[in-house]
Amino acid sequence: MVSPVRRCSRTACGRPAVATLTYVYADSTAVLGPLATYAEPHCYDLCAEHSERLTAPRGWEVVRLLDGSAPARPSGDDLEALADAVREAARPQERSAGGAGRGADPMEVARRGHLRVLRSPEN
Repeated sequence: MVSPVRRCSRTACGRPAVATLTYVYADSTAVLGPLATYAEPHCYDLCAEHSERLTAPRGWEVVRLLDGSAPARPSGDDLEALADAVREAARPQERSAGGAGRGADPMEVARRGHLRVLRSPEN
């Protein structure tokens, strides 16, 4: 089990560690992954802020391993798909020539997205 007392390895930072940084010198790669189960020599524990701002020396590659337990952040494609769905829902529905539409309520006069305008029961 991961100890809750592990702190960020950066100088003067006392925040709790959330990720572990390991360098692979032979491949010029810095690997940043979830917090290791045990503190290992030659590995560095980092807090959330320092792990997000991590950069590698010129010519090196940073590999960020995803933590399966962390919630995934929405991508640009996810946000665009959500915006398209909202626009589609807001678009007025086409009505058929018969006026009733696809099983529409006879009291329904108009529709905009999920909102309906209903005829008064007296009319």
